Amino acid sequence: MGISALTPPPRPEDVHETLLEFPDNRLLRDLCGQFDRNLAQVEQALGVHILRRGNQLAVVGEPAARDQAAGMLMQMYARLESGRQVESGDIDAMIRMGDPAVDVVGSPADQLEMFAGGRFEIRTRRKAVEPRTEAQKAYVRNLFQHEMAFGIGPAGTGKTYLAVAVGVTMLIGGHVDRIILSRPAVEAGERLGFLPGDMKEKVDPYMQPLYDALNDFLPAKQVEKLMQEKRIEIAPLAFMRGRTLANAFVVLDEAQNATTMQMKMFLTRLGEGSRMVITGDRSQIDLPRGVPSGLKDAERILNGVEGVSFNYFTASDVVRHPLVARIIEAYDRADGPEAG
Repeated sequence: MGISALTPPPRPEDVHETLLEFPDNRLLRDLCGQFDRNLAQVEQALGVHILRRGNQLAVVGEPAARDQAAGMLMQMYARLESGRQVESGDIDAMIRMGDPAVDVVGSPADQLEMFAGGRFEIRTRRKAVEPRTEAQKAYVRNLFQHEMAFGIGPAGTGKTYLAVAVGVTMLIGGHVDRIILSRPAVEAGERLGFLPGDMKEKVDPYMQPLYDALNDFLPAKQVEKLMQEKRIEIAPLAFMRGRTLANAFVVLDEAQNATTMQMKMFLTRLGEGSRMVITGDRSQIDLPRGVPSGLKDAERILNGVEGVSFNYFTASDVVRHPLVARIIEAYDRADGPEAG
């Protein structure tokens, strides 16, 4: 990888120091990050100090933390050598999961071989997506292994984002003919009144998070073309009634706001050659008081059914701003054991 660990002369001040040499100064700059923010993130997470000396980095700290930090710096440099970027989320993922060789996810057919290793990435047209926690990794594995997968947990844990990424991968790989993204058109605790425009304009505000995810993975013109060809559909849950969804990758987002009858209707749309993903957060139910959540009922009824998987996320899986995880944990503590 072009990296070597050097043994410095035995000096008292170097007893707790590991010295790493990086031959490419351009990659070293990227490794350190703007204003050395990448180094600062490693320092804060592992309790070490990292000092730059020309094309070398000196890691100072306790032996275990020092070894972990040195290993991370080597992995980050190798990542840059392979042409990939190193961002804050990537560093966080290395801290949580380590960074073994990356397997590229493309086809469900050879999934067992791909998942036998460590981390892997989902290749889309615009970017590669990597699960950043063990729960996310298990979730993506189930998206490929099971015809029906549930992802349940708080906001910011990547439930919908990863599902759409897998859907795009399977579409461009020819494993499904179309992607269908749906969510209940339920207002989040406030009345928005009558919305202007035709039916598409009325429901688009509810569907915007799904558009955002798609545009992260495909060029805008390609998204528009695929939608015109009906190879990508984004529609409210109510529009699913009476359909049989064959050879499709189907995602139901915000499923906690589906009623029991709506959930049963949706789940029974599954057709030949299709996969279905249901995501939701039990702490964000916006249904009228007294109306049970179809997501809770589905958990109870489908638990143990062959071909159906359930993956659960917690605040520790939040991959947005670290403050989001602390906010979720604070609300969970306030709500007590009966929350969710």
